[in-house]
Amino acid sequence: MPTSTPTPTTRRRLGYLAGRTLPADLHDWVVHDITGTGATRRYVIRCLVPLVPVLAGLLFVPGPWLIRISMVLLLFLPFVYFLLALKNVYLRHRLVSHGLDPKLLDKHRQLRIDEEREEYESRYRLAP
Repeated sequence: MPTSTPTPTTRRRLGYLAGRTLPADLHDWVVHDITGTGATRRYVIRCLVPLVPVLAGLLFVPGPWLIRISMVLLLFLPFVYFLLALKNVYLRHRLVSHGLDPKLLDKHRQLRIDEEREEYESRYRLAP
């Protein structure tokens, strides 16, 4: 029977989303959350959800629609730009705050690079 990674309770998960650290027995879950498949999608969603009410509120400011949409875009576009630009910095901080190695963030990328290199070498390298 395969062993499954323990997951945090709802209360602990909400605390984690608010920036708190999880206990050491949940570090495997934290590593998977930060470096696993879909980590970027989860990161973007977690950061954009609190912004949606603010942007929706700006649509109720009196004035022409062009001004309202411009206000929303003036906040949304730079926010998303910096959100993605600083993704690695924030995720490394999350790993360090849990007492984990920040190099874990590059684990999946390095595995992909190694696989691509092996495929390239097997395809284009001459046999000795």
